[in-house]
Amino acid sequence: MTQTDRMRCSVGITAHNEEANIGRLLEAMLNQQLDEVVITEIIVVASGCTDGTCGIVREFEAREPLIKLLTQDEREGKVSAVNLFLRNAQEEICVLESGDTLPGEHSVESLVKMFRDPQVGMTGAHKVPVNVPDHVIGYLSHLRLAMEHSLCLEIPRLGEMIAFRKVFDQIPPDVAMDEAFVEALMIDRGLDVRYAPDAMVYNMGPETFSDFVRQRRRNYAGHLHLKRKYGYRVSSLDNARVARLALTEAWGAVSRTFRLLYVLTTLAAIEIYSRILGSYDYYVKGDKYVVWDMAWTTKKVDEARVKATEESQNASAEE
Repeated sequence: MTQTDRMRCSVGITAHNEEANIGRLLEAMLNQQLDEVVITEIIVVASGCTDGTCGIVREFEAREPLIKLLTQDEREGKVSAVNLFLRNAQEEICVLESGDTLPGEHSVESLVKMFRDPQVGMTGAHKVPVNVPDHVIGYLSHLRLAMEHSLCLEIPRLGEMIAFRKVFDQIPPDVAMDEAFVEALMIDRGLDVRYAPDAMVYNMGPETFSDFVRQRRRNYAGHLHLKRKYGYRVSSLDNARVARLALTEAWGAVSRTFRLLYVLTTLAAIEIYSRILGSYDYYVKGDKYVVWDMAWTTKKVDEARVKATEESQNASAEE
């Protein structure tokens, strides 16, 4: 595909005190695997940063012509930062990502190439938590985003990383849920809102009960305001649909639990049976198994399974 045939996009990143992540995010953006798409600019809007965020971005800006830093002295809210990005973005297609997330290497391509269909007005990425689900709140973060993924496959409810046509100048300053407002604008203009499940965006969910409640409380209030003032209800406010998905997920969890119990019970039974036979062999027959009968099914190593296992382990290590 020639350069002129590729779809051009502007990338916007909103950041507030993101020194721990902003460098990795910019590297990920610069290393996107692109075929049908080209990124012409990466604009970072740093709002009221008091850490090293701006310094890190300036280092990138000095050596990477794609990167531009815009600063706000005070933290004025995400919508204000998004509006500043919109005023400076040069392309019709805009990609917007939060500064505390990381994109998959094909995410921009997956989001933007969908705009070859002129009916598409907005696309959104598949949110993947990086929390380890070894405690209640970490597990809840995984469960919530798993349900959100199922919901998006039916009716998109987009966030964290989105792409859209720049068919509007700004978002009203009283709107807290910027992605949901963009959804409403696109639908009002007769354009489609589509989910891109292959476009991964990795984020860290809340780690404490108070943070989990704080995040969900804030989001719900923002969605209620959007519904009341602008008449748009995001799909996650469809209680019947969410309840159905929750029951489906719960049934899956119950099924997995019973499978696990079955496997563990079977394993325990086999181990007990084997130990009884081993005791008989040793105490009655006097067999110490210096030379033993082969368990022949353990002697052929499937290369495909080895490769799959290595890939799984590598993926786990990278996360």
